[in-house]
Amino acid sequence: MSTRRHRASRAIGLALAAATFVVSGTAVARHPTRLSSLSADDQIFIKLRDAARDNDSERAAQLASLVRNYPAPAYLSYFQIKPRLFNGAGHANLDAPDALVLSFLQRYEGKAIADRLRNDYLRVLGARHDWKNFDSQYSLFALNDDTQVKCYALESRAARGENVADAARALLVEPKWYGDGCVDLITALGGNHQFTSEDVWQQIREAYEQGATRTGGRLVDALGTARPDPLRLDQATNQPRVLLAKGIQMDAASHQLALLAITQVAASDPAAAAAIFTAIAPALTLAERAIGWGTIAYQAATRQLPGAVDWYRLSANAPLSSQAYEWRTRSALLAGDWMMVRWSIEQMPAALRAQSPWAYWYARALKQAGEVTAANQEFGKIAGTYTFYGQLASEALGQQIVIPPQIKVTDEEVKKAGQTPGFELAKRFYALNLRTEGNREWNWQLRGMTDRQLLAVAEYARRIELYDRTVSTADRTQTEHDFSLRYLAPFRTIIERNAQSTGFDIEWAYGLIRQESRFIISARSEVGAAGLMQVMPDTAEMVARKIGLGPISRARMNELDTNILLGTYYLSMIYNQLDRSAVLATAGYNAGPGRSRKWQANLPRPVEGAIFAETIPFNETRDYVKNVLSNTVYYAALFDGHPQSLMELLGHIEPR
Repeated sequence: MSTRRHRASRAIGLALAAATFVVSGTAVARHPTRLSSLSADDQIFIKLRDAARDNDSERAAQLASLVRNYPAPAYLSYFQIKPRLFNGAGHANLDAPDALVLSFLQRYEGKAIADRLRNDYLRVLGARHDWKNFDSQYSLFALNDDTQVKCYALESRAARGENVADAARALLVEPKWYGDGCVDLITALGGNHQFTSEDVWQQIREAYEQGATRTGGRLVDALGTARPDPLRLDQATNQPRVLLAKGIQMDAASHQLALLAITQVAASDPAAAAAIFTAIAPALTLAERAIGWGTIAYQAATRQLPGAVDWYRLSANAPLSSQAYEWRTRSALLAGDWMMVRWSIEQMPAALRAQSPWAYWYARALKQAGEVTAANQEFGKIAGTYTFYGQLASEALGQQIVIPPQIKVTDEEVKKAGQTPGFELAKRFYALNLRTEGNREWNWQLRGMTDRQLLAVAEYARRIELYDRTVSTADRTQTEHDFSLRYLAPFRTIIERNAQSTGFDIEWAYGLIRQESRFIISARSEVGAAGLMQVMPDTAEMVARKIGLGPISRARMNELDTNILLGTYYLSMIYNQLDRSAVLATAGYNAGPGRSRKWQANLPRPVEGAIFAETIPFNETRDYVKNVLSNTVYYAALFDGHPQSLMELLGHIEPR
């Protein structure tokens, strides 16, 4: 990978030749299926799916009557039933047709779509508090991946007299996913005193802190008789500075309202919140002060304000949101305060602390303190995982990053894999660009498969050019692996030619494409990025002008050859602009080079590339950078056949 340092600066000089090749050569063009090119029944089916998503039962019934013999009868029925379970706002319909649901579940039991309807039905049963039928259906719910349903399951246990407070606290960490189910659980636990009023207030504050203000407002009812005066509550949430200017009274509700108000001020202006809180903090308990400083520091840290780490030091032992715990540790990393890194992680809830980022940084903090044996034990917990932090932990233990032995499956195994029930339906959905439904059917079939069976499915997907399914299926193996499938390299000739013509490492190009589009040529993001390299239209036009392609249409921008040329040229260009740092350039490709420069400028000191990556303020970009560079190292190991170093690739970042 070190050749990048010598090659990328040649990008501008070589790009004109590449542009000429694209203009004169035959570019590969593959486009998504257009709605107008589908059969009339397919078009109606897609509209029916959309009506079901909108919970428009009347339109769904009307559309379904127009396509009676569609070759996906279970989905045809599901799309008619689902909108009868919820209203337009997504709340459960307590009068939902049980007989219709139960008949469907009996008919399609064991199918992916039955589990999907069971998920929906469990939300209805939970909203009814029909715990007998809920428990019966919940025992059959295979995926169990819905936070609302998990909340109802805990409420059912509480209704039987179980104490579920600790399990609820562990579950209730993402207010944006609460919906009716988790609001109901918190209300029930407040009512039966498994949650104290302090527990409920913490949930209210965290909802407001995370921007889930609607949920926060609904949770106030869970306080029961401890519910504050509505006018004062309204001031705390909508006119927080007015409330705080009046001072804090002695009663518990006043203290909680003050903390809620400071949460609201901090969300818009952390520095102002700190000034206000300094004045009012003496009226609060030590524990309450720590809570207040924690929420102020969280908002400051996500904005990279210099005071964040000092305010966070005042939050020791406070119950914080998961996000606030994480940002406290990130602030300590930026400051180089390894003692704070250590105690901050030690105070995280167990489930959060066990996650690979914090396991790694905790080990680093132990090593910094000279506790090498304990540090190596912590590194060892994640070193065997094929992830960003698993790679870094392996290197910390003195191991190089290598590709595991390749397990090859036979043609007979691949043929058998291709006959798996459900794959034909999945392929039909992919052909219609219904990826959610396609992935549901595909992934359902993978449950319970051995590693070898998964590799056979992945190879089958490769042979039929469902490349994203190849990668995601191969990614599931635990002990037997084929990294040529997990880190697939299709279109090698085209990608290598364009990468080389722009002075760009092919492994970095593949690492980025694997993260951006999973090799789906027709991939298109919500903001308009398109193609394998998810190039934005404005970026495409700018790069096309620079390399002499002239005006470029959206259709041409999506052509494989052109898309790769534009993407690799752009990344090599910003790599040269951003200190020739793979970390800064990858962040800039996702969030824009201006933001990458800003984050670099805000650094309080030179930091490791891993620390810079972990402290990127945007969640999407932070994960993106880690995934792309982790991918890059494995591609380099595959292509070069030699051990690699992620730490070397990350380098160090200097403030500017």
